[in-house]
Amino acid sequence: MNLKLKLFKHSGLIDVGPEDIKDDSPLVGGDIGIDSIDVLELVMMMKKTYGVKIESKELGRQSLASVRALATHNFLITNGKNKLNLAKKNNAPLALYC
Repeated sequence: MNLKLKLFKHSGLIDVGPEDIKDDSPLVGGDIGIDSIDVLELVMMMKKTYGVKIESKELGRQSLASVRALATHNFLITNGKNKLNLAKKNNAPLALYC
């Protein structure tokens, strides 16, 4: 919920609250109503709050696909990709290594 609250605070959402944002709902181009200015605000918030950089358009598209994608991107950057590689190697969910 913390990430959803930050998303809400750093975007121009008016008709949507943090509790309305589903983990797998599209952040951009979905029912939430995040526009390109909001995306810029979110990218800046991720860098300032978590030290996470979204350095390319493709990475931005992937990491801002949903709250779950954003949380996964944030986790992988801040904790290293070794846990993801370990999960893939063992064909196990990433959550087992978090």
